[in-house]
Amino acid sequence: MEMEKNSLFIGGHWVEPASSRRIRVICPSTEEVVATVPEGVAADMDHAVGVAREAFDRGPWRWMSPVERADRVRRIADHLAGRAEEVARLITLENGSPLGFARQQALGPVGILQASAELAARFPFSETCRGLSTTSLLVHEPVGVVAAIVPWNGPLYLAVSKLAPALCAGCTVILKPAIETPLDAYVLSEACEAAGLPDGVVSIVPGGRDAGQYLVEHPGIDKVTFTGSVEAGRKIMASCARRMTRLTLELGGKSAAIVLSDVDVEAFIAGAIAGMTMNSGQACALLSRLIVPRSRQEEIVAALSAAVGRLKMGDPFQEDTALGPLISSRQRDRVEGYIDLGRREGATIAAGGGRPSGLPRGWYVEPTIFVDVENSMRIAQEEIFGPVLCVIPYDDEEEAIEIANDSRYGLHGAVFTSDLDRGFEIGRRIRTGSFTVNGFALDPAIPFGGFKESGIGREGGVEGFRAYLETKALTAPQGYEPDERWTGGHA
Repeated sequence: MEMEKNSLFIGGHWVEPASSRRIRVICPSTEEVVATVPEGVAADMDHAVGVAREAFDRGPWRWMSPVERADRVRRIADHLAGRAEEVARLITLENGSPLGFARQQALGPVGILQASAELAARFPFSETCRGLSTTSLLVHEPVGVVAAIVPWNGPLYLAVSKLAPALCAGCTVILKPAIETPLDAYVLSEACEAAGLPDGVVSIVPGGRDAGQYLVEHPGIDKVTFTGSVEAGRKIMASCARRMTRLTLELGGKSAAIVLSDVDVEAFIAGAIAGMTMNSGQACALLSRLIVPRSRQEEIVAALSAAVGRLKMGDPFQEDTALGPLISSRQRDRVEGYIDLGRREGATIAAGGGRPSGLPRGWYVEPTIFVDVENSMRIAQEEIFGPVLCVIPYDDEEEAIEIANDSRYGLHGAVFTSDLDRGFEIGRRIRTGSFTVNGFALDPAIPFGGFKESGIGREGGVEGFRAYLETKALTAPQGYEPDERWTGGHA
């Protein structure tokens, strides 16, 4: 039975949408409409920004103690934890993630909320600074009203990555989920409602690009945080520049994994496959370039091809499914277009390259491995956002490092080696925001973000928390000791 939602969550209340426009949610594995929800438009964004502005400027949220705010955020976590299986199934329904991975996406946000609450409860929101002739109290205050725009590939995880630190910092938030994946956002709205947040603090309004652009350009917004494509990020950055709106961008990637000659092939295969196929290749930090010793290329490609051949594609609700569909027919067309491009550029397909047999419905593409790849080829330089791996040979480690850095992106990277010290040495030379030795791992407690065109700013950890704060210096003549009420840690 098709689900139907008829209200929007604005300022902590369920309200009538301003428009009769509807979003049709299509299940990628069946190509069927499974739900309809209201589509937020400019008038809804005006409403959300208005109540968020009022709540920030005149409400109690920013003046609560960090411990009080952290307690409310933990309540959100508790609510989501209690509905984790429901959330996982909604994510599988709306974006096609295999259920096992969807469960990770459902539980991961619980950890993010808890970690943000713990960080905020101990964070030094004020500190005394002795200058040359003055005493200053440095106060770290919430940046204000935050517009958070998230994509469809990890909808709840990415939403909470923005919402949790913003709330803990004392900000008010308007969250715009992608039109492809609004269903889990309704559970998040209910979690915020159950947590007892003050009026106006959180609004969650699904909408399309026009609504997102309108929100970004709204004069009531103090900060924008966006995850998505480089092209969209450029437009948002230009819009923010006009008003000097604070900005965090987490954009695309074409991350490289360097395999050193000392590697045990069987030991590294699992990490390499995860880095290629997680979420059917629809993740910005995936390891889509594999840089291998020329002398071991044949052995490595054979092992990779055998491994992807064992992965089960199919119904994402089945427990043993490893790869689900792509999000849409448009995305499948894009990925298949790049596979055709790779052939025309002179690369050779070692595995995959087509659609899987026995799956007449659903937007499936086989995991595809290219060899005979030059790093200058478009398939090695452009983000494909699908399960496509480019294997590129090298003759010495200096060349491997040059190949890895020869990219306009700089989001993530990895090295596989039996020598951890050597792995860290190589990691220091790779121009990326994060780097993993022997595996594919992202930790929400660790800062994440990109160099070069992969973005601006960081999410996660202390650096990600500071992104929602502004620093104010309150200065007095040398010798003044600030009253303890000003140094008690309140934001």
